[in-house]
Formats: sequence, structure tokens, C-alpha cells
Amino acid sequence: MPSTLSEKLILVTGGAGYLGSAITAALDADGARVICCDLPGRSEALVQSKRLGRTTPVSANLDTAEAVEAFMADVVGRHGAPDGVVHLAFASSSGQTLETLGADTFSATLTRSLTPAFALCRAAAEAMKPRGTGSLVLFSSMYGVVAPDPRIYAAPLTPNPVDYGVSKAGVLQLARYFAVHYGPHGLRFNCVTPGPFPNPAVQEQHPDFITKLNRKTPLNRIGRNEEIVGPTLFLLSDAASYVTGHSLVVDGGWTAW
Repeated sequence: MPSTLSEKLILVTGGAGYLGSAITAALDADGARVICCDLPGRSEALVQSKRLGRTTPVSANLDTAEAVEAFMADVVGRHGAPDGVVHLAFASSSGQTLETLGADTFSATLTRSLTPAFALCRAAAEAMKPRGTGSLVLFSSMYGVVAPDPRIYAAPLTPNPVDYGVSKAGVLQLARYFAVHYGPHGLRFNCVTPGPFPNPAVQEQHPDFITKLNRKTPLNRIGRNEEIVGPTLFLLSDAASYVTGHSLVVDGGWTAW
């Protein structure tokens, strides 16, 4: 059976990261026309290394509403309204404890992560609305649902920062709100909510931490980036035509206990 995403125009922000690269490559292989957006040079390197013949690399820093709106206007002007959007791009503080995290830094994460997500959802939805179809998949996190366990973070690691968790909890509400607002126009908004998917550098540099992550999941292992692909493509596709306002948790059971 031909893929329902074949020849569909799919925009992936953060599309060259650890999870995003697996999604971009899978969409390309599935016959979609992909616009992969990431920080300068990253998308181009991915397209070259993976030989992605159906993917257009775009360099952009989408950490302000103004940047997002200009970017979306350019995408729509060049390619038309996308059939689907996968939004992985985010901002967060790092390496600070709850006691040392400044209020300005906390606020900056919301401004640079949650506000651009809002702007992207609205711009994409307004472009899709006249056509009456479209699927937007936002990325939340297990730490938008539960708090990090400080006991598994040994120095020099610090618990996942509160500003990240708050922004990811906000993404869940964005998906619900936009799903309700744009549902009558045929548009669907959902979240993929990943569990422990540490990038290869963390896996290599902190094996003891990985062991602790493994033990906190019922499946007793961390996720592999290719395991995020199926849930994402499902929500993008017509196979999920009656799914909206939903958070699809892909966490190896992390939040089950």
C-alpha cells in the first residue's frame, strides 16, 4: 500500500538533531517532500551525509516569534502550505540547579521555546486552513509530565532544568488548545511525548547515568532514535485522521510507575 505521506510537503524544525534526523530521513525514504530546518549548517550536513534526495535543507534560528513568522511566510511563499509540520526545535538552560537558575533565564526559555511554538502553530494553521487539511506534531517530553528524579543525576550532571519542563508542559496545552480551535477547519494538532532518548554523546560520556535511566523504565533500556519515527509518522498520516489533541507517550513505560 502506498504511503499516505508520499508527495506530501512536511516541514521538520530541529530536523537535523538526534531525534529529528531519524524523522527527516524516514520521511525522505517514505516519499515525502521534506523541508528540514535547523541551525546553520546542520541540515545541509544531514542531507549530504544521508543522501536525502527529497529533502530541502534550510538554516534558521527559530527562537523568536518574529523569526518563526518570517520563516513560515518564506516557506509558504516558496513551497505552498505544508501538509504536515513536526516541531522539535526548542531552547533551554543547562547546567544550573534550581537554586542557581535566574528568573531571567527561566523567562528566556519560555520566550525562546514556548512562544515560537505558539507562533509556528498559528502561522502553519492559518496557511493550512483554506485547504481544510493538515497535521501538526509538536514535541513535548516526559519532563513536561513528571519531574526529574534528582537521585539519578550525579555530579557533574544536574537534574533536567525546571524551565525546560515547564515549557514542555506548555507544549501539551498548545496542542490541546489549537486542536480545539482549528478542528472545525480539518486541522489536527498532537504531541509526541518522548521518554529517555539521550543523545550519543551523553551515552558515551556518562555510562553510569545511562544505567540509571535504563533501570527507571519497565523495558529496562533507553530509547533508540529510530523508535520515535513510527509514532511521529502515524500522527502525521491519514492513519491518525481521527486523532487530535492527543499526547502519544513514547517513553518505554517511564511514566507508568
